[in-house]
Amino acid sequence: MQPVKAFAASSSQSPLGPLTINRRDLGPHDVQVEILYCGVCHSDIHTARNEWGGSTIYPVVPGHEIVGRVKAVGASVTQFKVGQNVGVGVMVDSCRHCKNCQSNQEQYCEEGMTGTYNAKERDGSGNITYGGYSAAIVTDEKYVLNVKETDNLAGVAPLLCAGITTWSPLKFANVKKGTKVAVVGLGGLGHMAVKFAVAFGAEVTVISTSASKVAEAGKLGAHHFVHAKDAEALQPYDSKFDVVLDAISADHDYTPYLNLLGLEGKLLVVGLPEHQPKVLPFALIKNRRSIVGSMIGGIKETQEMLDFCHEHKIYAEIETIDISYINEAYERMIKGDIKYRFVIDMSTL
Repeated sequence: MQPVKAFAASSSQSPLGPLTINRRDLGPHDVQVEILYCGVCHSDIHTARNEWGGSTIYPVVPGHEIVGRVKAVGASVTQFKVGQNVGVGVMVDSCRHCKNCQSNQEQYCEEGMTGTYNAKERDGSGNITYGGYSAAIVTDEKYVLNVKETDNLAGVAPLLCAGITTWSPLKFANVKKGTKVAVVGLGGLGHMAVKFAVAFGAEVTVISTSASKVAEAGKLGAHHFVHAKDAEALQPYDSKFDVVLDAISADHDYTPYLNLLGLEGKLLVVGLPEHQPKVLPFALIKNRRSIVGSMIGGIKETQEMLDFCHEHKIYAEIETIDISYINEAYERMIKGDIKYRFVIDMSTL
């Protein structure tokens, strides 16, 4: 085992603070990554504060938007070499043999994927996975991603969660040139959805309850903006869109957004409200609409997304912080005081 510096929460009530953790010794198929940057996801807060119903194993080291540099590789590793820039996302393992894993959709592993943090290793050791708020991580090469970017590694980090979480459903919905897309919620997820939909050639509308975001939407490439101050403000857009991507994490009613969909339109759900959102069945049956959930993406799809972003110079909009600022960053995220993603400079650990 290798001791590594990290930042962790020791309970649901405690602030994050320094902790030394142990990483496993390098196996034949493992890649040891020196972590340079780690994005901060709202899931980190939910897990650190045990807001998802008694599932957090303490101490917990959050962080699943990891970009770093290969420090060492196992004897059988063929895909990576020392000094290469790489990424590690939301998962670090899966069963590898179920039909979903075999079809490159490991995120839907029938046995359950192994999360980058707050999960049990699949080697039978009972060891808990620790995330990217740390100096280094050891991961099987099958779950490590090639990062071609060299100039803006910090801006790449959030692509490993916020990026792929919005890329995957947009691709599933076959968003392309001419598709009419509405993005609801202009935050860490929503701003990436806008960038991708624009890059795909779609006609993109941002829907927000905050009129102040009209300029932000335009800077991201959106073609239109709707100030959804109330349900009536959406009525002129009834049945106007092919796709609505819902990135709202607060409790809300799905029905007003279903009403925006035309024939066979899709409501893509990537936000995670605490309670079950309301759905009016009549809003579903009209125009044969559907609600489609989506969770990150498989390793192959995530690599395709990273390559596309490198080619098109797409990055997350970020604020870089020192690790010592993480607790303040959490409070600002809860208030929505970030445009649009915090990224930790891990050299400050």
